[in-house]
Amino acid sequence: VLLAAWWGASAAGMFPTGTVPSPDAVGRAFIEEVRAGRLGTDVVASLYRVAFGYVGACLTAIPLGLVLGRSATSRAALLPWVNFFRTLSPIAWIPFAIIWFGIGDPPAIFIIFLATFFQLALATAAASAAVPKVYYRVAEDLGLRDDEVLFQVTLPAILPQLLTALRVAIGVAWMVVVAAEMIAVRSGLGFLIIDARNGLRMDLVVVGMITIGAIGVLLDVVFARLARARAVRWGFER
Repeated sequence: VLLAAWWGASAAGMFPTGTVPSPDAVGRAFIEEVRAGRLGTDVVASLYRVAFGYVGACLTAIPLGLVLGRSATSRAALLPWVNFFRTLSPIAWIPFAIIWFGIGDPPAIFIIFLATFFQLALATAAASAAVPKVYYRVAEDLGLRDDEVLFQVTLPAILPQLLTALRVAIGVAWMVVVAAEMIAVRSGLGFLIIDARNGLRMDLVVVGMITIGAIGVLLDVVFARLARARAVRWGFER
């Protein structure tokens, strides 16, 4: 219905010239970008930056969250700072990212890292702190070592909540990379949109928007399917 309304409004000339492209113009622009190889290059560039920033945040934020969840002293000392930086918009860091890292992949990866790090750390801390104390008493009675408690008690207990946090974080990372690419780099889907806008190619702007939305949906579907794995399915069932 939305596509038909868009098509009808374009055919009737309801949009001022040069503002909203028609669906057929967007289709032609999409084919043009695919044939030239530019769209594929931009998609790969954006996914590359998201992968590095997101994985880096996971590898550092989850251990920090586990410490915060298990240690009251650490929570009292560090949690206010985690909350403070979590509320800062990642876009506010762009001037510093450019000064520190220059133009290219590093500043965009840094922005993605910040956007997901504090969110994941807080979610992991909340999930870890909510693990029933009786689990740890049983582990102590069984004589489990610290590493065994981590991998056999804590991580399995928080995995459903952690997966939800990872699913939300990947969506945030994907949105942030587009904003970072509009300022700090000269490739990627964000750069495609800003470059097309500067050239008054609104059809290419819409191509970039549709591609971003489609990949975002695909990433969300991938993480949603992970919730069906046997190791975490119990946390999502009644």
